[in-house]
Amino acid sequence: MERIHLIISGDVQGVGFRFTAIEVARDLGLTGWVRNNPDGTVEMIAEGEKEKLENLLTWAKKGPMLARAAEVKVEWGKATGEFSGFEARY
Repeated sequence: MERIHLIISGDVQGVGFRFTAIEVARDLGLTGWVRNNPDGTVEMIAEGEKEKLENLLTWAKKGPMLARAAEVKVEWGKATGEFSGFEARY
């Protein structure tokens, strides 16, 4: 199991990015969280199988229909197992 930490910048707030990220992550069977940051970015931490995390990363580079992800910063690590589901954080 692996862990991915993403920070997505661009037009990613107010376009359903978090809501859709939750659906995508849950459909992939991932755990973790997603939140809007005060600087206009969206931050996400997810844990699961590497292939499924790569699918989430591919999705994050596009986002939902109204989003425009300009940049995605990626940091890989080992899963901690600290999450029981995937949720929004505020």
